Amino acid sequence: MQDPRIDALARVLVEHSCQLGKGDRVLIEAFDLPDEALVCQLVRRAAERGAVPLVSWKNNRILRALYQSSTREGLEQIGRLERQQMEEMDAYIGIRGAANTSELSDVSDEQHELVRECWWKPVHIDVRVPKTRWVVLRYPTPSMAQSARMSTEAFEEFYFNVCTADYAEMARRQEPLKQRMEQTDRVKIVGPGTELEFSIRDIPVIPCNGSRNIPDGEVFTAPVRDSMNGHLTYNTPSLYQGTVFDGIRFEFENGKIVNATCSNAPEKLNAILDSDEGARYIGEWSLGCNNHIRQPMLDTLFDEKIGGSFHLTPGNAYDTADNGNRSQVHWDLVCIQTPEFGGGEIWFDGELVRKDGQFLPEDLKPLNEVI
Repeated sequence: MQDPRIDALARVLVEHSCQLGKGDRVLIEAFDLPDEALVCQLVRRAAERGAVPLVSWKNNRILRALYQSSTREGLEQIGRLERQQMEEMDAYIGIRGAANTSELSDVSDEQHELVRECWWKPVHIDVRVPKTRWVVLRYPTPSMAQSARMSTEAFEEFYFNVCTADYAEMARRQEPLKQRMEQTDRVKIVGPGTELEFSIRDIPVIPCNGSRNIPDGEVFTAPVRDSMNGHLTYNTPSLYQGTVFDGIRFEFENGKIVNATCSNAPEKLNAILDSDEGARYIGEWSLGCNNHIRQPMLDTLFDEKIGGSFHLTPGNAYDTADNGNRSQVHWDLVCIQTPEFGGGEIWFDGELVRKDGQFLPEDLKPLNEVI
């Protein structure tokens, strides 16, 4: 019997996120899903709307073997083939499960960098992100429930509630924040281990309400590339390339990360930031406003949406909010400013707009509520 929650999620992805219509070619790319139910339902829903679904089913253990063993020539060949496929797509749905969230932890830094350069960047950064209607999401697995410190059943219920939120209402409540950010020049962020200033003047502001990520709930822009000065301490662990990084701290001078440390893997951290010139500059700054999500769970697509959080992203800027920074890296690192995580303040041109995770101006207060 078909789980009605699967059908509800498929409808959100096909009708709201990708807005599939007659003749649209959509690539459905699935990683380590526990079963095929969601992919099958996406295929059916896409076909009902006259779209042309294509499916790629991937396994993280096989990807690990490829990442470890492939030469530059081999990875470039994969990149060329997948780029050609992506160039023919109008839309993309990426569903990422994980039987083991640390499956790629023993792939060397050098091989990870080759994969980013030869495979990820040509396919996703250069083609998928700027040229398709795309959406990416995680899928509930026992390992994901464990990271969230929840039972599998409770986590599944939480997951489907969050992922099928009222995104139209979310969009309505985000509009005043978008307008304020568009009128802002100087941003100041303070909190435990953090005192940071930068400009967002004339950079586009993008509200996110289910059209790119599921779950969603953020409003993002980018800093003027060379405007950032000060220091920032992240209070949320981040899983990246199979390694969990904790206690990350950056010092900035004129936009560049001039000093980077963390509590457990500083050499790996700096190796990522040395991938290319753009990796030590910031490509995105975003305010999280999904109040269904209150605790981090080592999953970026959830953690970056936490109500009362922000993320500041080393690496590539999105074309839609472009500050000119280019990199094979795009690493969303999250800082939560609710009282439970130490609090903090965000100022726009001298006005305090958020304190301890709560928006203060009247037009922004609806963003403090659960939608």
